[in-house]
Amino acid sequence: MSFFIKGKQVNGLKRAKYSKEKSKKRKFPKPAGKSEVITSSEDEDLSKNEVPDVSSEDENETAQEKKLRLAKIYLEEIEKEEKARLERDEIDQSVLSDRLKVDYLKETGKLRLTVADKYKGVYTSKIKTLKCREQRNSITCFCVTSDDRYILSGSKDGIVVKYCLTDHKKVGVIPFIKVNPTDGVVGHSSRILSIAVSTDSKYLVVGDESKDINIWDVNTLKFIKKLSGHKSVITGLCFKKDSHTLYSCSKDRSVKVWSLDEMAYVETLFGHQDAVSSLDTLYRDRVVSCGGRDIRVWKVTEETQLIFNGHIGNIDNVRLVNEENFITAGDDGQICVWSVIRKKPMCVMEKAHGVDSTNGQPYWISAICALLNTDLVASGSHDGFVRLWKLDNNFKTISLLVKIPVEGFINDLSFTSDGKVLIVAVSKEHKFGRWTTVKTAKNCILVMPLVIK
Repeated sequence: MSFFIKGKQVNGLKRAKYSKEKSKKRKFPKPAGKSEVITSSEDEDLSKNEVPDVSSEDENETAQEKKLRLAKIYLEEIEKEEKARLERDEIDQSVLSDRLKVDYLKETGKLRLTVADKYKGVYTSKIKTLKCREQRNSITCFCVTSDDRYILSGSKDGIVVKYCLTDHKKVGVIPFIKVNPTDGVVGHSSRILSIAVSTDSKYLVVGDESKDINIWDVNTLKFIKKLSGHKSVITGLCFKKDSHTLYSCSKDRSVKVWSLDEMAYVETLFGHQDAVSSLDTLYRDRVVSCGGRDIRVWKVTEETQLIFNGHIGNIDNVRLVNEENFITAGDDGQICVWSVIRKKPMCVMEKAHGVDSTNGQPYWISAICALLNTDLVASGSHDGFVRLWKLDNNFKTISLLVKIPVEGFINDLSFTSDGKVLIVAVSKEHKFGRWTTVKTAKNCILVMPLVIK
């Protein structure tokens, strides 16, 4: 099978039928007079009077003028952010220039900051434990708002809890409900396996075993809408950066694309041969997903997909390091580092968390994460440690930096955006099942301030 697969071939990316029809109607409208036109009552009232002028500046401006206008708005936003960050009334042009350069490198995937060597450990005395009586069962997933103010966690109880990272207290709960509630309360009625928040902290999306995706307001935790379409459990959710484009994956072997601006389904990406367990995306119209022995990078606008091979076991986790590189891990105990232009992994760390003495098998890596656009990644299992790794030699080698003692299954990991804190979801059992139980562990979230030199 070819490394590059076109959308029209077998197992290629298939767009939704209605999406094609809609685009054709936009490009080739039917000529007036040959089709029946049905008007609303408002249109009829307007036809009797003078038709108002509905033209706007946006419609009259050229493409170049629109680009210039948007660029000015972008510069104004950056200037405001830098003024607030530096607490100054005036900003030197060099500051704006550096910020624009960093933003450009981020979006093109060329920004690679070397920071891993600065990490020496954890301030043990400053570790905070986030736990509440509502979430008594295993914590399966969590997400952090882009401003690092809130954590939203999901559990096998079917409950979502919102914590404040500033004072480390619970500030809200989305409750567990029965399938047919009689009191009008909206919530989840099965265990939660995936959760994500948009970059602007407007939308919170939660996937559970009901096959639906529930959309909530991040600030008020009020229900907004339910998205239906998957045929099995929702296992992964992620937002494209700085947008309301949502990607979801499921045990039904598909990845779906949604637009939360229209609250509508966009298309389905077919090709996986087994249940899809994880996915990730950044700024481009590109998403990477994994499940079973499959790893695929979907180029959504080009309608193509790339297939990668390397693991000897099931692949459960995938995370992008930047736009060009990503990491994967699974039950074979391997951490693999990939480039989107290479079919085989750039480097492999075998038995990354050691070997389980009870069965002689490598410890199952249950969570991984990366500090975006840097050489720092983290991984977790149930061997008693969270490990920090350095990607060196242009991502061709991986080496261990720090071992942080944590007892229990590590079901999710994330760095804050500034890289100063590592957040860990710890539980007594794996998020997908109860094959092994660590009875002495606590179901909680650990907020770990990192020692950075």
